Amino acid sequence: MQYAMLGNSGVEVSRVVLGTWALGGWMWGGTGVNEPRDAVRAAIDNGVTTIDTAPVYGFGLSEQLVGQAIKGVRDQVVIATKFGLRWQDDEQKPVQDPDRLKKSDVNVCNCAKRQSILDECDRSLQRLGVDVIDLYQCHWPDPETDEDEIMEALLHLKQQGKIRAFGVSNFDVPQMTRCLETAPLASLQPPYSLMRRGIEEEILPFCRSNNIGVIVYSPMFRGLLTGKITEDYDWRENDSRANNPWYKGEKLRKVNATLENMVRPVAERHGGTLAQIAVAWCLAQPGVTAALVGARNAEQAEANARAADTGLTAEEVDAIGAVFAELVAQA
Repeated sequence: MQYAMLGNSGVEVSRVVLGTWALGGWMWGGTGVNEPRDAVRAAIDNGVTTIDTAPVYGFGLSEQLVGQAIKGVRDQVVIATKFGLRWQDDEQKPVQDPDRLKKSDVNVCNCAKRQSILDECDRSLQRLGVDVIDLYQCHWPDPETDEDEIMEALLHLKQQGKIRAFGVSNFDVPQMTRCLETAPLASLQPPYSLMRRGIEEEILPFCRSNNIGVIVYSPMFRGLLTGKITEDYDWRENDSRANNPWYKGEKLRKVNATLENMVRPVAERHGGTLAQIAVAWCLAQPGVTAALVGARNAEQAEANARAADTGLTAEEVDAIGAVFAELVAQA
């Protein structure tokens, strides 16, 4: 495993970060009983020191499961969680009803007001069972809240010792610029993959110039780049991917053909998988600090960790990128 520092924050992350959205079950068709703990422990055993979660992942359940999994090994991990997305339950208690975790139509809203951030932090600390959050991130911009109010709340939490560093997720360059008027950002968490490369033009150069770490999420495009999504794929109930055009029909066939013809030979040369190549390609991009990769079980977590050690050549990186850029452009 490789490791990198997030800006000047003093927080070092593993270049593969364990993502736990799927562990919470919401929009992923529910979650297993023992799999979450096994996935977290397998990730840690394979050098993944950084675990990313959020209150809205399973409406508190993901944070609770992560907290249970890190008992006894808290000193070995960097915990990243988020704030700013709230659901109907004002108390934000973990959801116990498995059926609710399968629903994608739960009423979730933005709220990044100062008091809401302070309240959410306390609840996350309690669910995680920790004294401090290593990286606290604004999940999405809140159109009703100015960036300076968000940053001032985060500075307050850091002064209290409840968080070590803070960043943002899904922010654009103007929004980050306004944040920097109040305080430095340790990190940005944007979507990025062979299928979604919008951050290359402005966001990555801005982050490099301002020493902001970049932890990209969805590097496998929610599983599409693993090659395991076929036309007869057995979707779990209410898995939100089932209705995405890229996961069915002609688009799916083109993606899978490109994976087999272009990426499979590269994976075989490196003794890896299609998924590992997709993650390694992201990690090879200038300005990308780490890649957040989800796992439902121990086997996936172990395989994901190996992506950090898959050293693609510059020629391989360029060739794969060019083929997928053309594929997306023609869609």
